Amino acid sequence: MRRYGRELQCHRNVAYAQVTRDLTMPAAVQSLSRDAQRALMQWLTRRGPFWEDSRQHSGDDDLLEYDGEFVSDTAVGEAAYCVMNGIGRALVSLMPSSWLISPLNVNWHSNGHIRRVEVLNYWHSMDVEAALKAAPVQLRSWKELEDVARARFPSLAFANKSFHPLSGHPFGKGIAERLLLRLGVLHDLNNSVTDQGGWTPEGHSLYRKHFIGQNAWFSDSTDAEKVKFRHEFTFPHPAKAGERLFCPWHGKVKTRQLRIHFSWPIRADEPLYIVYVGPKIAKW
Repeated sequence: MRRYGRELQCHRNVAYAQVTRDLTMPAAVQSLSRDAQRALMQWLTRRGPFWEDSRQHSGDDDLLEYDGEFVSDTAVGEAAYCVMNGIGRALVSLMPSSWLISPLNVNWHSNGHIRRVEVLNYWHSMDVEAALKAAPVQLRSWKELEDVARARFPSLAFANKSFHPLSGHPFGKGIAERLLLRLGVLHDLNNSVTDQGGWTPEGHSLYRKHFIGQNAWFSDSTDAEKVKFRHEFTFPHPAKAGERLFCPWHGKVKTRQLRIHFSWPIRADEPLYIVYVGPKIAKW
């Protein structure tokens, strides 16, 4: 994993899991050498990385199910959710176990609809290595995030300097992936506008899921913020020289308080403009 710049993530609870009918993890590793025991338990208890620290799926609005069992709070569910949203994830299983199947067909239940997603699963080290060799390069900088976003979301109109505010801000791979998730929602929502200016059923579903509720990814600024930060929320128009756009609507990544400001409402006759990606502007 280190050779290819990747992480093998686990859940903190794995350190205390019931590994067999009779043995917990601490008891099961007693068969290993002392150095191996120490290395394994340090990874499982302290070093990680732990996937719940950068969890993408909240589980609040939808459920993930595999083979008749809900897996929303497991690595299987987290991997499936990431795959559905364009974040590369795969699973590594122990052998022997009941998980020696690839791909795992996970069903996503949301708003009465079911969508199936395939999650690749590996249990031989040589297969893991082959997959790592073939995997695309991971994001390592804000510039790579910008390049991927511009290529992946052609229906979004990015301002030339929309990503510049990230310059000097510490890069975080998990944060970059969350920004991509939110840009992906805007891209899909923009593609869900009908010729009459309304939304398709998919568009309505995206809006209900990501724009409504206490934990919504997107929201308008408050009236007080619009008054105090009107100048900061006004950006050069990406397509019309000399004109400016007032963009108080924003997407949120609460880790490190990053924001995506964009034009609103979405219209059928003009692009959805992304004018700012960077630290939170409205700071009192």
